[in-house]
Amino acid sequence: METYGCFGVLGDATRRSIVERLRHAPASVGELAAGLPVSRPAVSQHLKVLAEAGLVVSSAAGTRRIYRLAPEGFAALRSELDQLWGDAMAAFAAAEAEGEADGNDERHDRPA
Repeated sequence: METYGCFGVLGDATRRSIVERLRHAPASVGELAAGLPVSRPAVSQHLKVLAEAGLVVSSAAGTRRIYRLAPEGFAALRSELDQLWGDAMAAFAAAEAEGEADGNDERHDRPA
């Protein structure tokens, strides 16, 4: 799963709505479309994108497909977010230490 791709996938409001609905219970395309301001074909397209990103999976139930969240896809996304957060905090700490070492700590330059 390409992380940037997943971030982009979840950047779409309709896909976030679909994920939110699937967070509560698996659903068919028709069930998902009933509560969204887009057509069933549009919901199908959004589900295809989510599936390609590894965030949803489907199974057959008679003539319908039932979609659910893919825990492993969200676990991988969570891992990437944790890594990004750790990298950002390390960079912040390094910049803060560098600023203090140079005597450029802005907190000390401000009047009390």
